[in-house]
Amino acid sequence: MRGKRRAPRPPIPWRSPWTPIVCAAGVLAAGALVVVSLLVKEVILVVDGERRPVRAFAGTVQEVLAHAGVDVGYGDVVRPSARQEVDDGTTIEVRRARPLTLTLDGQTSQHLVTATNVGDALAELDITLAASRLSAPPGDMVPLEGMELTVYTRRKVYVVSGAARLTSRTTARTVREVLKQKRVVLRRGYLVKPPLNSFPKDGTVITVTPPRTVPIQPEVLRLDWAALAECESRGNPEAFNAEGPYYGMYQFSLPMWAAVGGTGLPTAWPEEEQTYRAQLLYQQVGGRWQGQWPSCGDRLFPDPVVTATATPAAAG
Repeated sequence: MRGKRRAPRPPIPWRSPWTPIVCAAGVLAAGALVVVSLLVKEVILVVDGERRPVRAFAGTVQEVLAHAGVDVGYGDVVRPSARQEVDDGTTIEVRRARPLTLTLDGQTSQHLVTATNVGDALAELDITLAASRLSAPPGDMVPLEGMELTVYTRRKVYVVSGAARLTSRTTARTVREVLKQKRVVLRRGYLVKPPLNSFPKDGTVITVTPPRTVPIQPEVLRLDWAALAECESRGNPEAFNAEGPYYGMYQFSLPMWAAVGGTGLPTAWPEEEQTYRAQLLYQQVGGRWQGQWPSCGDRLFPDPVVTATATPAAAG
């Protein structure tokens, strides 16, 4: 009697001829994933202060930047350097250069800065912000295309106006602005030196003198006024002789000083004003210097001049 026929055994997968191939492919794929994971770097890219993560097949900083589409131009700063190798977690910083046209206390110069705001840009250029006047606030952004910036630092200048001797610590842009800050009134015809629209740099002495309505003749201007002043007072505009009393470089008496339009004391005025009044006095007396500077008046001339008997030297 025939028995029942057995059903065929199901095929065993690992006995399939394809099994070794499939296993090898799996091993290769797993290995490839491991290799890829080793090659891909995860770094932090900081461009002008903005952070973003970057994953890239890159071995150097330069390759990471190329992958991220970040161009590096002249003046840009990259840290670490472009050729340095990167690892997972490396931070790459890029600061792009910005052109800055800087006018500092009236002097204009061109710069490249990597700072993104005005305050940091000035710090980068070693310019102190304390008490400075800026054309843009420190927090304003410096755009990539650049900007113009004007800075006036605090300076010490001096104002001489008659008997007044004023000191000003100022960020003023012009001499006119300094005088306005010090409340110095300019009347019609008054002379100001340096000019009103000039820039008052540190240490500038600003003089304000009364109107000079009478011109000095050329032949009077050519006389040796410095030699006369040296003889009378050693050229000291603040000289004082109690015997007269006599004042200033040319030893004016107060009546003679007033006679030539001087106001206040001669010693309250700068050398230029005292010299003008002395020249005006010489003109008013028709060149008869002997009555004004009997001991020193001959110093006005290059050739010796016979003088009268010496009396106390004084203008008047």
